[in-house]
Amino acid sequence: MNVLILMVDEMAAWAIGSGVRTPNIDRLAARGVTYEAAYTPSPICVPARAAIATGKYVYETGNWSSAEAYDGRVPGWAHQVRDAGFEAVSIGKLHYKNGSLDTGFERQIEPIHIPGGEGWVRGLLRKPLCDYAPTAEMAQQIGPGHTAYHDFDRRVAREACEWLSDPARRARPWCAFVSFLSPHYPLIAPPEEYAQYDPAADAQAPEPVPDHPILQEMAGFFDHDAHFDADTRGIARASYRALCSFVDRLVGQVVDALEASGQAEDTLVLFTSDHGDMLGQHGFWAKSVMYEASARVPLIICGPGITPGRRDDPVSLIDIAPTVAQAMGLEVGAYTGRSLLAAPQDDSRTVLSEYHDGGASVGLTMVRWDDGGGRWKYVHYAEGYPPQLFELTADPQEAHNLASERPDQVAQARRRLSVWMDPEEVNLRAHADQALVIEQLGGRDALLAREQWNFTPADSR
Repeated sequence: MNVLILMVDEMAAWAIGSGVRTPNIDRLAARGVTYEAAYTPSPICVPARAAIATGKYVYETGNWSSAEAYDGRVPGWAHQVRDAGFEAVSIGKLHYKNGSLDTGFERQIEPIHIPGGEGWVRGLLRKPLCDYAPTAEMAQQIGPGHTAYHDFDRRVAREACEWLSDPARRARPWCAFVSFLSPHYPLIAPPEEYAQYDPAADAQAPEPVPDHPILQEMAGFFDHDAHFDADTRGIARASYRALCSFVDRLVGQVVDALEASGQAEDTLVLFTSDHGDMLGQHGFWAKSVMYEASARVPLIICGPGITPGRRDDPVSLIDIAPTVAQAMGLEVGAYTGRSLLAAPQDDSRTVLSEYHDGGASVGLTMVRWDDGGGRWKYVHYAEGYPPQLFELTADPQEAHNLASERPDQVAQARRRLSVWMDPEEVNLRAHADQALVIEQLGGRDALLAREQWNFTPADSR
């Protein structure tokens, strides 16, 4: 089969089928399998995308932060597809180190990479944490309007449609990675989509940050919520919904082009997002934490041989790489992830997510699994900070930390985690690697003197 990967940026799993108008994504869901418990390998763009590219977890690749991007040294699915003689192309955001490195693609059309090949270097300064000034922009850049991100996403859709309609696509099997920026902030939405939503319905008072030392630390660094009031929270949330509808329209254009090309019957389609967005829940905006709105993502697969339905066993975005490989008749054994085409439902499976980036002085590691007693999530905070434990069926809002009440499940979580890695060793390794990067970039004072910014420009190459 051919494979078409449709990736959006910062779309939470709840945005599908919950009052957000996404008819084209819903169309894919009606034709395919929707994974209700799909998780990002890291709730921030750059590490997540490196893990997606390689089919390996962050602790395996060492792409810890937004300043340590994928450079192709760990081979990924694009290398495998290309080396097999098939066509591998990217259209849109990659967020790799730069466009000159061999990351497997024959062509990169309209790519976005980390700025200057260095990325968000302020996030490296974790011990001690520094300040982060641009957080006020989140509350200022909201409502109906226009941004360069909208123009970029329209170009991506146009380029993808033209690429799919080219008769040359029939010459050999292909895998296309089509990657949009929306609904990533700034939370400014095209007026036609914004008009579909009522900001007053989303107006809300602030939610308290949980009484946890690392989460308090992160909320102090990412103090976005301090700049909102009830009305602007409503405008921002309505804008986010509108951006989801905007990118849904573009996804629909690409799917229509695939169908018009006559290749739909030979193409596996995967739709997902690199991570979610908190939108003020628990006092956080954007991503970086392990709550469901940040760490759980939409994942839909449809195409030849796919029986429509829903699955609620835990899966990970590192499963995309082996899924691509199997769909194209290639080996899957080099990946940590599992092919979603081969795996029967496995409610006992453990999946991980990690965060080693700005705002957190220690590493965060999430473990997610199901058992007969519930749907469990454990969050390990390195260096002895207290853990969190949630049972998601009874507590979908993750309001009640059960770590002190259920030592049996904490012990099970730690056993499951130990099968994969030692989070304390990984935390030390991440800090050591980041210290080297800080030194290579001129030292802490040099990084503190750099201009601060809040999101990757749409023209970053």
